[in-house]
Amino acid sequence: MSGYGPPTRFNEEAATYTVRGSDAPDLNAGVAAIRNVLKTLPLKPGVYRMHDAKGDVLYVGKARALKNRVGNYVQVDRLSKRLQRMVAQTRSMTIVTTNNEAEALLLEAQLIKRYRPPYNVLLRDDKSFPFILLRADHQFPRIQKHRGARRAKGDYYGPFASAGSVNNTLNALQKLFLLRSCTDGFFKTRDRPCLLFQIKRCSAPCVGRIDDAGYAELVADAKKFLAGKTTDVQAKLGAEMTAAAEGMDFERAAVLRDRLKALTFIQGTQFINAEGVGDADIFAMACHEGLIGIEAFFIRGGQNWGHRSFFPAHTVGVEEDEVLTQFLVQFYEEVPPARTVFVDRQLAEAEVLQQAMSTQAGRKVSLEVPQRGTRRRLLDQAKRNAQEALERRLAESTTQAKLNREVADLFELAEPPQRIEVYDNSHIQGTNALGAMVVAGPEGFRKGQYRKFNIKSAATDDDFAMMREVLTRRFSRALEEDPDRDGGEWPDLVLLDGGRGQLNAAKAVLEDLGIEDVCLVGVAKGPHHGREGREVFHLMDGRELTLPVNSPLLFYLQRLRDEVHRFAIGAHRAKRAKAMGASPLDEVPGIGPARKKALLMHFGTGRAVRNASLEDLRKAPGVSAAVAQQVYDFYHAK
Repeated sequence: MSGYGPPTRFNEEAATYTVRGSDAPDLNAGVAAIRNVLKTLPLKPGVYRMHDAKGDVLYVGKARALKNRVGNYVQVDRLSKRLQRMVAQTRSMTIVTTNNEAEALLLEAQLIKRYRPPYNVLLRDDKSFPFILLRADHQFPRIQKHRGARRAKGDYYGPFASAGSVNNTLNALQKLFLLRSCTDGFFKTRDRPCLLFQIKRCSAPCVGRIDDAGYAELVADAKKFLAGKTTDVQAKLGAEMTAAAEGMDFERAAVLRDRLKALTFIQGTQFINAEGVGDADIFAMACHEGLIGIEAFFIRGGQNWGHRSFFPAHTVGVEEDEVLTQFLVQFYEEVPPARTVFVDRQLAEAEVLQQAMSTQAGRKVSLEVPQRGTRRRLLDQAKRNAQEALERRLAESTTQAKLNREVADLFELAEPPQRIEVYDNSHIQGTNALGAMVVAGPEGFRKGQYRKFNIKSAATDDDFAMMREVLTRRFSRALEEDPDRDGGEWPDLVLLDGGRGQLNAAKAVLEDLGIEDVCLVGVAKGPHHGREGREVFHLMDGRELTLPVNSPLLFYLQRLRDEVHRFAIGAHRAKRAKAMGASPLDEVPGIGPARKKALLMHFGTGRAVRNASLEDLRKAPGVSAAVAQQVYDFYHAK
């Protein structure tokens, strides 16, 4: 590969081979389908996808030579039980050729993230990491927290391991460098300093309390600090404070003193002994009882920007070397790698992985296994954290497994539930009504699968009708998208926030849809409404159950109920806040923000616009005759 640059986006249609086999779940049929594909495969690098009879992706793999790699799958006796099961389900393959193996590795990560195949190692926690963004698109740059695509012009510093760590750093940076954090719109409309200036967390460039040169100096100091040059910044502030004190400017000396205290705070909370390391990401793995944990440390300029534990999925029967390789390539699909990446073991594909990360970053990235000194101590620290995190995870999993068995016993389920769905409604006197669904499994809440339902047809003052609408939409879609129930999206248990009435409404929905094997349970607060521990569980056969007030199982079920409360109320508040800011003009087709603002500025209120004559509308500044006619017709059409 020549040079470094952004990863190639591949045209799959240009090099796709798809051969169908029979639909029967048979090992011989899977081998036959793969043999058919082998006839057309080149000895080139690329990526292959294995599909089942329905076309769903089972596995995504990359190869230096596609023909050789895919040919291994027809040698069934040499395959593990896991791979034999995969081959038995395979009925077609899709092949994409690439220029080299590094490109194949990058494409493999993209496709794994898109399809989430059941036989690939998956990075469960792939939420975007927070960064600190120092914008460069304004005369007085703004400092802010940032998540997601990095489209805004400016300097990005990160990743930080959590929102808490970036918030703490951002607060300290505001005290240290007095950079503005307000939006451009807020900045533009100020005619006096805001509260942040009063509490010495902003230099108030919006009203001229600092000039361009002075603010530019603060920005330069902030960049030095975020680049790891803390000693330079500290020496400069110390010299300025001494000079101010000697010049009898005690007020400025006090400001500089406070800024030095903020610097000391940041160093005390983030500094670790990382001399000579520079920018580095550190990864260490721990394994026990079939579970794998990976600890990641982020070091930038000798500062600890946090650490996070990961527990990849689908790792049973996969070599540890392959798990770590797959984890790294998926992790760096969205996060830019540091200049040096430390791992705790030699990887068979280290050279290709290093080349792929360099391509992704657009610069050279070094993949190393440190053996001594500071770097080895940092890696050992990461290994200890990985082991401790894995032990906590195992303890939590054991407790959760016990609770799931007790849930199955309490509600007479055949097996411990793998998916529990909990439903609730939220509204205020029928306004902004919505339904909410949260999902829990053996490993806790699955927040990526939470759903909210805007009530469309049911009377919003009828809780039973709202529940009927929510469940009708949920299970009608489930029947349409996964009628065979092999996608893992069907619940083993449904909990409803409510009593017998809610339960009967839900039963009627499932009976109408022909669903007879989903367990429904209503969770009511009992005779002493509002008192924790007195919940009554209403079963489908008419029975009512209660649990001892100190029962761990009761606490778990309460936690499920409270989580759906939290999610429903939060979604309702967001919907209500959006509705409060809505304008009647939002409904008029073809009226954008600028024209809406012009009309409101001219007439004062949306009601005045609605009652205005055509002639008055035409007189509004920035409103053409055609737009005036459109607004008038919208409100006065018969």
